[in-house]
Amino acid sequence: MISALPSYDQAAAQVAAYAAALGRRPVQFPNRERVELAQAPGRVLAQPLSADRDQPPFARSTRDGYACRAAEASIHKPLAVAGATRAGQTPSGPLPPRSVWEIMTGAPVPAGADAVIMLEHVEASGAAEANKIRLLPPRTIKPGENIVAQGAQARAGDELLPAGTALHSGQIALAAACGYASVEVFPRPRVAILATGDELVPVASSPAPGQIRNSNAPMLAVLVAAAGGEPWVLPTAADNASALDAALAQAASADLLLISGGVSAGKFDLVEPALARIGARFHFTGVRIQPGKPTVFGDLPRPAASHSLPFFGLPGNPVSTAVTFLLFAAPVLAALAGNAESYPRFALARLAPSADRHAKAGLTRFLPAFCNFGAVPAQPPQVSFVPWHGSGDLVALARSNCFLVIPEDAHSLEPGSLVRILLL
Repeated sequence: MISALPSYDQAAAQVAAYAAALGRRPVQFPNRERVELAQAPGRVLAQPLSADRDQPPFARSTRDGYACRAAEASIHKPLAVAGATRAGQTPSGPLPPRSVWEIMTGAPVPAGADAVIMLEHVEASGAAEANKIRLLPPRTIKPGENIVAQGAQARAGDELLPAGTALHSGQIALAAACGYASVEVFPRPRVAILATGDELVPVASSPAPGQIRNSNAPMLAVLVAAAGGEPWVLPTAADNASALDAALAQAASADLLLISGGVSAGKFDLVEPALARIGARFHFTGVRIQPGKPTVFGDLPRPAASHSLPFFGLPGNPVSTAVTFLLFAAPVLAALAGNAESYPRFALARLAPSADRHAKAGLTRFLPAFCNFGAVPAQPPQVSFVPWHGSGDLVALARSNCFLVIPEDAHSLEPGSLVRILLL
């Protein structure tokens, strides 16, 4: 066992180094999967995504207006409207001299044009010349204005997204634009979720006095799925050695093991001894944070496998479970998934005027909070504490969208100060 507890920064560095080593393994997962694009959100690319043609494939207009030669338009003389093109059409020919071409947003720009005048910046030069327009003085226009040149974003064959990119809405749109009806992705890591405790009963049960419903397993399943893993919820393990031994044996085939509860120092906190019995190597057995101080991190030997089984023993109170998953388990899960994105996710916000708070030096604290994320125009994101009654307060957790971080050397936080938040 490790006697001196690491600080949050020290523990986070250990986890980051472990995750980086996982990511450097020559073969993370030997198999790849090909999935239809509609099933790809949340998955991680296993091969680069490349452009099948120039992006954009033609010079296109970014405005409704008139394609022109900038030098001709900027002398403010009437120019004949030689044709019209809307999105999906091809111009019937090049732009004649001293002419403009009516064009819609997204339409191809005719050859010879080097700018697009916005519709609201022109006037017809008279009833007799209704087929002519001129740029309203004193405005002028420069070559390239309101046009995206062919290949400005990428050339055919260019790598657009590397392997390891998580696929969200923007990446899905890009894949669709490049003709990818399906993509090759890494398999989701299988994450065993083991809740422990004699007090836990199934969600559909009516708890007897002294019992509570198992809320941590469903919460962890959602967090795992959101981070790119495949949750595998195991039956709840009772607080005795034989039940824990059997549960750990069942979890041995997982890619990551999350254990909720049983990691403190009480008489019935039996998880660490159970892990030790099967040869666990402990990286840390506690961290100077609140909530989540008893968190355990290590790995289990698996002689028949190519790599050990990383595990986290997370405290049983739900706020502690959520915080420690985000801080420590999420980076390892991302590495197992082949995801190159960084975890955990932090941001900066201003502390709300009514949120003065005294801090408890010696521990990095992660307190339930709500951030408006810049909902007030011209104002930075503002964060407020959510009232809570300790790390078992599920109501406070459900009302939060982040955790406010109080550094371990802070004695107080002043309203209006810039603070760090951990994103949920």
